[in-house]
Amino acid sequence: MMSFIWYLIIGGILGWLAGVIIGRDVPGGIIGNIIAGIIGSWIGSAILGNWGWQVSDFYVFPALLGAIALIFIVSLVMRSMKKSTS
Repeated sequence: MMSFIWYLIIGGILGWLAGVIIGRDVPGGIIGNIIAGIIGSWIGSAILGNWGWQVSDFYVFPALLGAIALIFIVSLVMRSMKKSTS
């Protein structure tokens, strides 16, 4: 149970940090940060492999880079959807 809680905490921190680095908010608040961190970790590990520091099943550098890419793509899609509806 504690590993699942750590998984959510680290995922949220990685998602938040990725949003701070690129200067864009993650839709959905803290839940969005957790989702972006977990999915970004999966994307980063799939593309870049597993290297660097490991914290609670997350390899920090690939996870952070994957979360940054995910947040950037989601923010572009959200922006284009806003423009098309207005």
